[in-house]
Amino acid sequence: MAAKDAPDELFRTGDVVEMLDISRRQLQYWAQTDLIRPSAQTPGGHARYTFEDLVALKAAKRLIDSGVSVQRIRSSIAALRGILPTVRRPLAELVLVATGDVVLAFRDGAAFDAVSGQEWVFEVAQFQREIEAWKHSVANRHDVRRARPAPPAEERKRTA
Repeated sequence: MAAKDAPDELFRTGDVVEMLDISRRQLQYWAQTDLIRPSAQTPGGHARYTFEDLVALKAAKRLIDSGVSVQRIRSSIAALRGILPTVRRPLAELVLVATGDVVLAFRDGAAFDAVSGQEWVFEVAQFQREIEAWKHSVANRHDVRRARPAPPAEERKRTA
């Protein structure tokens, strides 16, 4: 095995269970159902977890603890892989936030629904600039209307 601080260090199942405060059965279930599989196995078939695996497991545990179902997490992972094809391991590579049963993924300053891909964040400052531009255009339209000369008196009588 690698040195203690090496990034390729592998962790045994017992260590993972202890570090993350999850049951061995829960860890096995997540691997069997393809939520998070260990990255390595010993020649004897024992699971070994990388640091990246630990990050993904911790993210899954936090999502579950906040009320997100395992099925929702699984569908979010599948959708994120489709939305972001360069992301191999969404639970380890992205910042995920649960709000109710919605999982939001943050990447490159954007937040979006992990299943639908719908963007959730809009910039308030940008919206304020849009409102100011709208108000300016409305004021200009009113100024143009006021600047027009009034129609002659006989034309006003015909339209009245």
